[in-house]
Amino acid sequence: MRGWDDLYPLPVPPSWVPGAAVGILSLHFVQKLFFPYFWADLRYLLKVMTYGLRMEMYRLQGRIVTVLDKFVKLAEKQPHKPFLIYEGTVHTYRDVDRRSNRIAQVFLQHEALKKGDTVALLMGNEPDFIHVWFGLAKLGCVVAFLNFNVRFRSLLHCVSSCEPKILVVGADLLGTLEEILPKLQKDVSVWIMAKDSTFPSVHTLLDKIEAASEDPVPVNRCSANSLKSAVLYIFTSGTTGLPKAAVISHLQILKGAAGLWAFGATSKDIIYITLPLYHSAASLLGIGGCIELGATCVLKKKFSASQFWSDCRKYNVTVIQYIGELCRYLCNQPVKEGEKNHKVRLAIGNGVRNDVWKEFLDRFGAVKICEFYGATEGNICFMNHTGKIGSVGRTNFFYKLFFPFDLIKYDFQKDEPIRNKHGWCEKVKKGEAGLLISKVNAKNPFFGYAGNKRHTEKKLLCEVFQKGDLYFNTGDLMVQDHDNFLYFWDRIGDTFRWKGENVATTEVSDVIAMLDFIQEANVYGVSVPDHEGKAGMVSLILKQNASLDLEQMYKQVVTYLPSYACPLFLRVQEKMEMTGTFKQQKFRLVDEGFNPSTITDPLYFLDNSKKAYVLLTKELHEMILSGKMKL
Repeated sequence: MRGWDDLYPLPVPPSWVPGAAVGILSLHFVQKLFFPYFWADLRYLLKVMTYGLRMEMYRLQGRIVTVLDKFVKLAEKQPHKPFLIYEGTVHTYRDVDRRSNRIAQVFLQHEALKKGDTVALLMGNEPDFIHVWFGLAKLGCVVAFLNFNVRFRSLLHCVSSCEPKILVVGADLLGTLEEILPKLQKDVSVWIMAKDSTFPSVHTLLDKIEAASEDPVPVNRCSANSLKSAVLYIFTSGTTGLPKAAVISHLQILKGAAGLWAFGATSKDIIYITLPLYHSAASLLGIGGCIELGATCVLKKKFSASQFWSDCRKYNVTVIQYIGELCRYLCNQPVKEGEKNHKVRLAIGNGVRNDVWKEFLDRFGAVKICEFYGATEGNICFMNHTGKIGSVGRTNFFYKLFFPFDLIKYDFQKDEPIRNKHGWCEKVKKGEAGLLISKVNAKNPFFGYAGNKRHTEKKLLCEVFQKGDLYFNTGDLMVQDHDNFLYFWDRIGDTFRWKGENVATTEVSDVIAMLDFIQEANVYGVSVPDHEGKAGMVSLILKQNASLDLEQMYKQVVTYLPSYACPLFLRVQEKMEMTGTFKQQKFRLVDEGFNPSTITDPLYFLDNSKKAYVLLTKELHEMILSGKMKL
């Protein structure tokens, strides 16, 4: 009797199959061992190339498609889909489109605005911020987003630097308007989001919106002639001085709007925005990102740590935006049951510390943290598409082909890049901190700042590696490890970051120097345990025979500075130390911090609960370090 194998012999594979299988397995193990991020890098690179090719196709077809164009198309395609949800009220794509049309019609009838004119916008987070922004964009205006935390002198500087024809002010910021109105340029027409006004020569907007037509304005008003033309001014403190108006083009908005998509968000997502809309993160990445996806945005007036997760559950939020401080505030909240009971899957932002990153994941569940790096005015961006804790992004040979950048050696004492005997800058080795610079070319332009060419020129480095080359100086020190992950290390220049905002030391010292008992003020940032960024501290030299008036000091800083820029610590010295190049010495002061046990000079602390500067004792110092004293 013949066996089954004799009747139905098993097919014998060709002799090359086992070899091929072994080869594939070997390649797999080699890839895992030596190129563990190959597929993640490839997926990310393909996304970048796909978006770039799409924009290139538009260009070849002679089409210029802006984010506003995409929004108008979506209002036609999905008119009833929620675009904004604010305090429980739903604003559909059609609603936002029509209200922005009304605002455009108001300004078309009542103001002689030309295409390219600037309008400054001083408003908090509310739907009408977006309605005014879009309405003015439909008239072809450049909209300048003003930081509502900035006060008096700095705010007047911001308004004058962007040379607006009109200033639009939110109803909850009329107190700020009252401060600056007497010194505001007379040729700036002021409009407020109200139905009546107690201010002389100030126009009201709400009553006119209600009476205006919903018809679109002529298409030629908003059509862009070039993707490189300016469409927004977003203020940044940069590395020195008063805030500067970074020129934002259609091209930059398109790139920013692609961020959520690049991290894997889709049209089905609901994005929760608690960051202020005057920030590029909220306006370009958040609102612009929603438009790019055709998704829904939940807008919050102001971030609330206690309401954050209940809002996420209430509105079925799936994507959140953060800055490092925001994550820390959430982790500092009392532990509650069901904290992982939410639908959030992506958290997109920057500036979160390693320990907070880990605690956030442990406490709030399987949320993918999508850290990125990018300056508002910059021409370089990194995205951490692998989820590596602590990293702001990753690079490789192909990424540098599209977005050429380098990390160069920097002299901290002279506060400038190091150049060799031939006059060229030198690259740092992997694992060393270096100044991040990004090549400026036709594909990656730098648009600079409005109002002062000198500010634009100061951000550029010429003849870095060879004659004729040009690089954007980010002002950030970064480290690239041996696996090509990038890590933020520190800021250079006279600036530091606190509560998610850049603080320009020169602005703070100028305000303090206005006091008649101050001879000199040296402002710097100091590290505080378990806090992102650096807290403001100022070393003071008093005028001869003068005494420190703490009450006057408190009034001065809270009146003229935004809350995040008010120095938390004061140090009174007899003599100001200078560097060899006659600049104020900051390095030793930064290292010494604010410890009364090791510093013999008088120290004071800004106690917000007492609304005063108080003597910094050892006991108070311990309370700050332990977190018992809120900063």
